[in-house]
Amino acid sequence: MAEEKENEEVYVGSIDQGTSSTRFVIYDREANPIASHQVEFTQFYPEAGWVEQDPMEILESVKMCTAKALDKATADGYNVDRGLKAIGIANQRETTVVWSKSSGLPLHNAIVWMDARTSSVCRLIFWVVQL
Repeated sequence: MAEEKENEEVYVGSIDQGTSSTRFVIYDREANPIASHQVEFTQFYPEAGWVEQDPMEILESVKMCTAKALDKATADGYNVDRGLKAIGIANQRETTVVWSKSSGLPLHNAIVWMDARTSSVCRLIFWVVQL
């Protein structure tokens, strides 16, 4: 039984959803990358200092990267359908999206972490905290 577990194909996936692209990497049990796919997505600059992204485009980029990497691994002979045991996620952290509870759709584009439209509010809060 222990030898059977030792020979079991085990893979871990990693979604890296960054500021300008999404990447999905699949690793084997020795942490060797066996397949990956990456796509860039659009940045919008509606006004000076504002940075936005389409949340649905981000979601689609994750789906596409995942599917393409799984296809590559399978084509290379890896049994990821049975062996993929976990997926980790790294995201943009401070980028913000508000979703509709009733529709499940975003109410607006994502406000990206480097967007400066609230910098005056942040300065005010910092000033008040310093009092």
